Amino acid sequence: MDPLRIGVLGCADIARRRMLPALRDCPATELVAVASRDAAKARSTAAEAGCRAVTGYRALLERPDVDAVYVPLPAALHAEWVEAALRAGKHVLAEKPLTTDLATTRRLVALAGERGRVLRENVMFVHHSQHAAVRALVADGAIGELRAFHAEFAIPRLPDTDIRHDPALGGGALWDTGVYPVRAALHFLGDRLETEAAVLVRGGPGRAVDTSGTALLRDPSGVCAQLAFGLDHGYRSRYEITGSTGRLTVDRAFTPPAGHPPRVLFERRTGTEEIVLAADDQVLRTVAAFAAAVRTAAAPDGAVLRQAELLDGIRRRARVL
Repeated sequence: MDPLRIGVLGCADIARRRMLPALRDCPATELVAVASRDAAKARSTAAEAGCRAVTGYRALLERPDVDAVYVPLPAALHAEWVEAALRAGKHVLAEKPLTTDLATTRRLVALAGERGRVLRENVMFVHHSQHAAVRALVADGAIGELRAFHAEFAIPRLPDTDIRHDPALGGGALWDTGVYPVRAALHFLGDRLETEAAVLVRGGPGRAVDTSGTALLRDPSGVCAQLAFGLDHGYRSRYEITGSTGRLTVDRAFTPPAGHPPRVLFERRTGTEEIVLAADDQVLRTVAAFAAAVRTAAAPDGAVLRQAELLDGIRRRARVL
């Protein structure tokens, strides 16, 4: 089968460092072109990636040799260009969050269904094999009945000029680092979670956006997920699942390098064991999963909507400090 021909709307850092190499190296995809509103930036990025340069996002969407697009633009621009791509007949892989507005996310998911296009959100960690191993341990009863879930993703302070400090571009910790623990809770506890409480703390230049936050979610059985996220912290990337007879902890959970052998700490009454798993490339797996979804005309990913609903619930119920 011919590879999926992909164009890229934008030259963001994550595109240059991680996604463009994966799109080029994945056997199921062909990196065709990268677009920027700045012709010089398009040329330099395309030269690095070994593809064609296009000036302007609309021009890329008009190319007949592009089947799908990857959208690494700032969050506030996702809605406009994801919709434009779907209406141009392209499949879409968009950076997270898909949008910062629940109603808009619902509309875009519906539009993708109406157009018969695949729409996916680029939450890469769910494709890493370490989480399948953890789910298998939980399903096999290794820690007994589920009691609690804790997850945290936080990064060091960003420069004042970083777009994540700009509310007009969809900045803020909830939309950036908050997506990870929320999606992890969904991944392990299921899609019946509801928001119980939340706190968002504003900081940074002009205190215009939230730079940290916490949230409490629960499922119908009473299992709670305690989540934390931030943009002005010592680096944290971990989750732990507590059961009636033990606990599983995963560090470097959300953005592990491709060569990193994951380690799962397994604690129980009889002692503590460290389970070392095989290294995996979640970026390459994400690209391959997107290509497979297009090839099989996969149904919409329900996690995209549930994640959007939970993020909306956190934002609406949060006490803002």
